[in-house]
Amino acid sequence: MSKRRLNFAVVAGVALAAAIRPAAQTPSLEEVLKRSAVYVSEFRKQLSGIVAEETYRQSIVNTGRIGSGGLSAVPTRTLRSDFLLVKPSDADRYVELRDVFEVDGQAIRDRHARLEELLRDPSATMRIGAIINESARYNIGSVQRTINTPLMALLFLDRSNQPSFKFKHVDKPQAVFTDARDTDINDTPVFRVSTEMWTIEYQERRRDTIIRAPNGDDRPAHGRFWINPSNGSVLISELVVDGGGVIATVTVSYQSEPLMGFLVPVEMRESYVRYPERITGHAEYGKFRPIEK
Repeated sequence: MSKRRLNFAVVAGVALAAAIRPAAQTPSLEEVLKRSAVYVSEFRKQLSGIVAEETYRQSIVNTGRIGSGGLSAVPTRTLRSDFLLVKPSDADRYVELRDVFEVDGQAIRDRHARLEELLRDPSATMRIGAIINESARYNIGSVQRTINTPLMALLFLDRSNQPSFKFKHVDKPQAVFTDARDTDINDTPVFRVSTEMWTIEYQERRRDTIIRAPNGDDRPAHGRFWINPSNGSVLISELVVDGGGVIATVTVSYQSEPLMGFLVPVEMRESYVRYPERITGHAEYGKFRPIEK
């Protein structure tokens, strides 16, 4: 056999070996959702030891009139808050706690480690509720809302909540690698990533929904998650609630925080539309620090 023929035979053998090597198995949607349930559970435990600083800008736009009197008459507002994920000793789930310390550049309380002090009190549920209500009153516009927190949509991925939803893996690639500053804030999540992502749509399908109207009526949620299928990590979440004359959309992006060593929420963009009023919000998260207990 000539040298040229021998070389061909070697190359052909390598090609044959590559052809019969088993391809990496694509996980099922069920498996990816199981991984996400585990990821979300561990993620909350990690984040519950962290305080972040939130800068949250709200605006009322595209409206012919604004609600009369009070804070609803304010067209823009900038809040600075300490943000914390906390699980009270007598509660069955974590609570997102926004503790506003500055409104439009004006301090509204002495900025001390109130959240850290709160965690030292094992019976702090009433105080937590008071802080949530106190902070919520600084929201502008006539739409009452408590879903304007970055981790709300992750509730739907809990193992106990997944049966209440229909999930679908969207095969068509989604355009998520663009900067949405010049577009509608919720048309395209703002995120840049080099890893593989699955786009998974969800739709709440049972009564007794997780999100309720102020009068207790069901408000079914739907939207999308962008998930790394290999470990279930959530890179982007989108939450849409359409009911009672209000269309609410909240989109959150996650990125790696070097000092923390895991993904954290870095941006939340939102809109609430109830004719003739439209409220928009843009929150950014930074200065992550461990809680001193």
